[in-house]
Amino acid sequence: MRLLQTWLKDNQIAATLIPRADIHQGEYVASGDERLAWLTGFTGSAGFCIATQDGAGLFVDGRYTEQVRAQVDLAHFTPVNWPAIKPATWLKEALPEGGIIAYDPRLHTANEIEELREGLPQSFTLEPHETPIDTLWDNRPDPPVGQIRVQPDALSGETHASKRARLANTLTDAGHDGALITLPDAIAWLLNIRGSDIPRNPIPHAFALLHADARVTLFVDDRKLDDAVRAHLGNEVSIAPYDAVFEAAETLKGTLRLDKSSAPVAFAETRKAAGHDVAWGDDPCLLPKACKNDAEIAATRAAHLRDAVAMCEFLAWFDTDRPDTTTEIDIVRKLEACRQAGGDLIDISFDTIAGSGPHGALPHYRVTEATNRQLLEGELLVLDSGGQYEDGTTDITRTLPIGTPGDDEKAAFTRVLQGMIAISRLRWPKGMAGRDLDALARYPLWLADQDYAHGTGHGVGVALCVHEGPQRLSKISEVPFEPGMIVSNEPGYYRRDAFGIRIENIVVVTEAAPLEGGDITGKLCFETLNFVPIDRRLIVTSMLSNGERDWLNDYHTQCREKLASLLSDTGGMWLHRATAPI
Repeated sequence: MRLLQTWLKDNQIAATLIPRADIHQGEYVASGDERLAWLTGFTGSAGFCIATQDGAGLFVDGRYTEQVRAQVDLAHFTPVNWPAIKPATWLKEALPEGGIIAYDPRLHTANEIEELREGLPQSFTLEPHETPIDTLWDNRPDPPVGQIRVQPDALSGETHASKRARLANTLTDAGHDGALITLPDAIAWLLNIRGSDIPRNPIPHAFALLHADARVTLFVDDRKLDDAVRAHLGNEVSIAPYDAVFEAAETLKGTLRLDKSSAPVAFAETRKAAGHDVAWGDDPCLLPKACKNDAEIAATRAAHLRDAVAMCEFLAWFDTDRPDTTTEIDIVRKLEACRQAGGDLIDISFDTIAGSGPHGALPHYRVTEATNRQLLEGELLVLDSGGQYEDGTTDITRTLPIGTPGDDEKAAFTRVLQGMIAISRLRWPKGMAGRDLDALARYPLWLADQDYAHGTGHGVGVALCVHEGPQRLSKISEVPFEPGMIVSNEPGYYRRDAFGIRIENIVVVTEAAPLEGGDITGKLCFETLNFVPIDRRLIVTSMLSNGERDWLNDYHTQCREKLASLLSDTGGMWLHRATAPI
């Protein structure tokens, strides 16, 4: 931090922005792009820092309130409750006299810079600078050179030629000559490829320029491409050096579409400086990627069934053979071994969350050798995990009792379950977004003056990122749900220094069959995609309505019917007990 503050003083800069995001604006970044973690020690997947000459604010949301205080030096970094406190608000208080605010235009979107500029008085000047972190960081890791592979058309449900033509038509209709695609998962989806540049996420670091005639220029380190991938891409996808994207975006004739929410502002600034047109618009891949086709949904069902077998074998071990000395790290290793035993696992889809006791109160807790603790009698274990398979990406959370849980834990668990069931049973008119539905998952908790500080659900990719937009089941999401969108359904409850609870299934939006006597047409509903029993020992059955009880019993019947023949003898016996009706 002292080196950064010296840089600020030497360059007469009042403050600088240090984002978590990389140039691709993804949630997960390569080791050489972990600038925020290098500076602050904070390893969460969302947040940013504003450093001044004599202090720094570290902006994190409610998921990381406890984690940030445990990881950073509070003498140098002050946690800031974001988004409740906006960067402009904080800067006006920290720097009442104003000054120059430096930002790296490669690492911020146009939306971010525009919002900041609008919120600051004229005494502040936003000035583009290459981030000083890259110079100050000794032995910074090199960019990744992970191999790219072909994603079979049978799993994708559409050839990349068809996708390119379909999306190019939207550019033509809008009068745009090209669109710069900066999100790696969008590029992977568009071209039916997968990469290995980011741990847990099968995406390539690349840029793509989609032309209005359906050609694509792929800007990528060509060491990532073998002959099979080049043959798959064909003659209408040309390969260019990764860094050549800036010149190409600057010089493209006509109008270039950029997405304000995901494209680095550097592309717009350099293009406008050269006198060329920029059209702000959504990444053309955004909604088509989110609305999965029949083949992608079928593949996802298959992946979740395979993953459920691994989960049930693990849960059978947890209930019958787990040693009394089991630690959180033991849990993580055993669960990953169960997934690997199936022979189809490519990678886990994110670092497993195995938080016991007070660690369960940290929604995104990741165990380390330093934090590892033994599972103790009477505690709860929050276990959030998933796998990457060729045909799908899985994500599931179960909360498990270690011995006999307390009454408070059981009551809170039941409320969380009621919220999860409410979303599972929901039917709604077309046109509604996450913000319209989110409260239904919280209602049982609100009745007890309880809540959780994260969204109820995030989008999920197909053999791509476990967190995917634009769809979300969240109070701030304005994107209407459409058939084929996959989201998580994961309400929770977290009591500081005591315990945590989360129950998560993955659901897909489908057309709802009309009900006799109903007046509303065109309704949607959720189909549940994963089938792993929910621990009945934590349920206060008297709190459940008849409809909630029927849903749970039916869900457990489906778990038994789908999995019984696929499990070992031990797993099968456990499944029979775990799915007994209540």
